[in-house]
Amino acid sequence: MVVFTSEELQTKFELPQLVKVPAHVAIIMDGNGRWAKQRGLPRSEGHRQGTENLRRIIRAAVEFGVQIMTIYAFSTENWSRPRREVRLLMRILEMVIDRELRELREEGVQIRHIGELQGIEPRLARKVVDACHYTRDNNRLILNVAFNYGGRDEIVHAVQNIVRDGIAAERITEQTISDYIYTSDLPDPDLIIRTSGEFRLSNFLIWQGAYSEIYTTPTYWPDFDRHHFHAALLEYGRRQRRFGKTDEQIESEFGASVDRYS
Repeated sequence: MVVFTSEELQTKFELPQLVKVPAHVAIIMDGNGRWAKQRGLPRSEGHRQGTENLRRIIRAAVEFGVQIMTIYAFSTENWSRPRREVRLLMRILEMVIDRELRELREEGVQIRHIGELQGIEPRLARKVVDACHYTRDNNRLILNVAFNYGGRDEIVHAVQNIVRDGIAAERITEQTISDYIYTSDLPDPDLIIRTSGEFRLSNFLIWQGAYSEIYTTPTYWPDFDRHHFHAALLEYGRRQRRFGKTDEQIESEFGASVDRYS
């Protein structure tokens, strides 16, 4: 059961109704360091505040009817950051698992990990695996945590596994690769949100995001609240996804239907 704070209850019914809710939303949670610098705080405080905000956005996703959310928690490129910051990010993830796991399970959130656990400290890797197992039967919201993840790396692993399975080159199609990526049993993201004003995917879901709608905002991640999230979903509802077709074809085939994951 999701319990809203008094502040959330006051604003819950003030937001415009969403006409079309994306089934799968992916988020590049960017700007923690710049948020902290702007306030004269250490980068570590930006990461901590970003983690606190994630809890609020998960609750908002459930409230708004999003069924799948994929978050970019730690990329394969993030290993090049200062070692002290990398260690901090690892500690924060472990802290989040320890502190939030029970509540996430009670709220119906199913946690999945996408990425590689090889090279991660064994205790943390075990906790990630256990968190996925602990919440595996939940279905209110699927939360994909992209941790030690890179889009190109994901495609390389998919191709390697295709070769290991002995699939002939002439039999390999787009669907074959889709069947071998981390999110093979889920629909591709309908909407990818990036905070902090950047206009790039940064190696995030580059296979799955081929036809995703992109929404960027100059707001830094710690300040990206449920109102900002709602604005992104509202903007998504105004767009028409064509998939290479004309407006007339889309209207003829789908009318006013809403994409849903089932």
